[in-house]
Amino acid sequence: MPYPWIPILQLSPRHRLKIVRHLCELNAHDRYLRFGYAATDEHIGRYVEGLNFLRDEVYGVFNRRLELVAMAHLAFSIDPQWSTCAEFGVSVLSICRGKGLGAKLFDHAVVHARNEGVRMLFIHALSENSAMLRIAKSAGARVERDGSESEAYLELPAANLDSQVTQILNEQMSEMDYQVKAKAKQFRDILAVLQEIRQGVREARHQSKP
Repeated sequence: MPYPWIPILQLSPRHRLKIVRHLCELNAHDRYLRFGYAATDEHIGRYVEGLNFLRDEVYGVFNRRLELVAMAHLAFSIDPQWSTCAEFGVSVLSICRGKGLGAKLFDHAVVHARNEGVRMLFIHALSENSAMLRIAKSAGARVERDGSESEAYLELPAANLDSQVTQILNEQMSEMDYQVKAKAKQFRDILAVLQEIRQGVREARHQSKP
């Protein structure tokens, strides 16, 4: 059952390693759907290294262990002629499917794209990627199929006060959620170390008994 609200954090260079781990966890078929070819770990490494966090926007969903379980890439056009266009790509780990993460990331990207002046959101996907195309169609995108590949186009309205406030609130709440998860994970790690020490002490005492 989809969650009513999902914390989506804007990623930065400090998250590169988590992004690599996330993408490398995708199986061969999921990598094919995400990148359009059989991406190897080396291909993924080069893709992540080439991410431009200053120009583009990358978003992620983390579980309580701070593992990146879903991410999206909103790539803005580098051609001034198409400055009001952006492309969307998304990936979700198989164990987290069916929770609406892909759709939530898409909606999140739409809000950010509007606030950045984007008027046309573009999705290039394999025709067999029914989940991605379904998300696009549900949002009102026009989908054109050309054999094994499909292209979806979604016209976006101009930014308004609601879209700007929504972005600010989501960013603040998601950052708070991430910090809470980070502190909880740190606490659990400390407890795990203490438990190992205690176990070692107990075993040493047991072995020292005659």
